[in-house]
Amino acid sequence: MIDRASSEFRSYLDLYENAPLLELGRLADTKRQELHPGDVVTYIVDRNINYTNVCVADCQFCAFYRRPKHAEGYVLSFEEIGRKIDEAKQLGAVQILMQGGHNPYIPFDWYLDLLRYIKRHHAIHIHGFSPSEVDFFSTRFRLSAAEVIRALLAAGLDSIPGGGGEILVQDVRDRVARKKAGADRWLEVMEIAHGLGMKTSVTMMYGLGETLADRIEHLVRVREVQARTGGFTAFITWPLQPEHTEMEGTPKTDAITYLRTVAIARLVLDNVPNLQASWVTMGLKVGQVSLRFGCNDFGSLMIEENVVSAAGTTHRTTIDEMRRHIVDAGFRAARRRQDYSIIPDERAA
Repeated sequence: MIDRASSEFRSYLDLYENAPLLELGRLADTKRQELHPGDVVTYIVDRNINYTNVCVADCQFCAFYRRPKHAEGYVLSFEEIGRKIDEAKQLGAVQILMQGGHNPYIPFDWYLDLLRYIKRHHAIHIHGFSPSEVDFFSTRFRLSAAEVIRALLAAGLDSIPGGGGEILVQDVRDRVARKKAGADRWLEVMEIAHGLGMKTSVTMMYGLGETLADRIEHLVRVREVQARTGGFTAFITWPLQPEHTEMEGTPKTDAITYLRTVAIARLVLDNVPNLQASWVTMGLKVGQVSLRFGCNDFGSLMIEENVVSAAGTTHRTTIDEMRRHIVDAGFRAARRRQDYSIIPDERAA
């Protein structure tokens, strides 16, 4: 249980609520420099492959999913996924981000066979199956989360993305995603994965009607898990994109809120090494500014993205444009792998 009355919690909340924007940015930038001395900002080339959009979680904020038997529901074939991987590799991709809905019609062996197929025919780093999906598999197939993760790992899964985190405060989740893994369970799955040697990322999607204190609690809970496991490689935050969802009337947050949020995240999450900019939701210019508000990574080229774009947000870019934004912000651009190791690049600025 997070003690919201503690002096530390109140100090973070006061900073988040009241610190002048540029002062908050300066503090976050100083922390970034402590954690990442020098002037390198990284980015990755990957592709987001959504293997199915059929889902029974009914999250109020999702414009991507389709209920079972909906005419627009789909499950990609192994061959189609393979073609997407080959296309991505031709563009320099070093990993795929593979997530889908909670589809009750897909057997567990399908996921294992898919991982084996990819490793056998289209070898690439597979960053896939969020904690919410792992929890769904656990319930659906009557396996423990550890058994699910061990099976996925043995079949070829390399790391787990932080999707489905939203706000890790149960009251919020009960309101907008009550059928999905709860806050405690989401973090438990991550801790189990870390214990099995799996590295993961971690996320926060805000703007769901939560309070600023809820956001701070989310960050503190992530930091506590990281203190125990050291398994989180990166943190990514972005605002709700409400268009075409059940939350369509919810006001969108602005760029200042985003910059304040990444800055306070950098200060609270002093034990999570990397902070990724979300230019996909905020646009390239705001993503660029976030590099002075605590972010040391510009995220992914995102060759394919379906979930955010389903809500009407369709920012796109090229490798050259990403690198230019990094360089124009005063940094050197470097391509990376999922583990943040640098890929030599003759164009390095």
